[in-house]
Amino acid sequence: MKILVTGGAGFIGSHVVEALLKRGDEVTVVDDFNDYYDPAIKRRNLAGVLDHPSFRLVEGDIRDRALIETLLQGEFEVVVHLAARAGVRPSLKDPVLYETVNVIGLLNLLEGAVQFGKPRFVFASSSSVYGLSPRLPWREDDPVDCPISPYAVTKRMGELLCYNYNHIHGLDTVALRFFTVYGPRQRPDMAIAKFTRAILQGDPITVFGDGSAIRDFTYVGDIVDGVLAAVERRFGFEIINLGGAQSITVLELIQAVSRTVGREAKLIFQAPFPGDVPATLADSAKAQRLLGLSPKTSIDQGLQRYLEWLVP
Repeated sequence: MKILVTGGAGFIGSHVVEALLKRGDEVTVVDDFNDYYDPAIKRRNLAGVLDHPSFRLVEGDIRDRALIETLLQGEFEVVVHLAARAGVRPSLKDPVLYETVNVIGLLNLLEGAVQFGKPRFVFASSSSVYGLSPRLPWREDDPVDCPISPYAVTKRMGELLCYNYNHIHGLDTVALRFFTVYGPRQRPDMAIAKFTRAILQGDPITVFGDGSAIRDFTYVGDIVDGVLAAVERRFGFEIINLGGAQSITVLELIQAVSRTVGREAKLIFQAPFPGDVPATLADSAKAQRLLGLSPKTSIDQGLQRYLEWLVP
């Protein structure tokens, strides 16, 4: 298949690109290599596929409507939309940037998709849309009217736009709600990356709150399996959780990282951070039913793989 992957140089995107190429797809990546974190990291993510005969890289911004329209004339069968400004905490500082990239950028892609062939559209959403929804584990039909960060709002808006373009234009869309993805190549601002680096260097780890916040950590390989399964199916419109592997508290996570690294962690406690939710936990029944997907990587296995990648 001919597949366009937006944000394909990023953490999750580069793994998806490699998996698609491995199975024989023709892949075009569009990525702007912005400075949210060191662009050199993202370039290294793609270093192993740049010479692949079925790979093409386009450097550009999804907010550039003319670029997106030109790209989508390439008769793609599927668009995997992973490009976004990520992160809850940074979105509090610059919500306008998050709105323009995550919403206007998505609109450009949806408009282009409708205009040029209506490729199946796989949208990367986020567990953050559940916000303060009280019932755990979270199911796709739970209320999502209480997001508590601009990032979460943009992801919920993205889901609604996907529904709208399916309803009005018949565009086949699926929104995959990712739950705290980790693993090799993860962004340096993510918790496991920061915790591991601090323990290796003997630096203290800052814990916001008392460390009892719960997160559903999902290994990147399990996420890739979900994306590839979604690429193969027609849904009309669906929202599907990708998570449910293992939920642990922040303190338990730090202990697990310490075990993996083989060193003790030093902790500093600070007040909770606005925008952080107290718990995330995915109900994965729908992913099992529609995608045949069950997360299979435990946190200890995933942390070991991450450390082996970080310290080869």
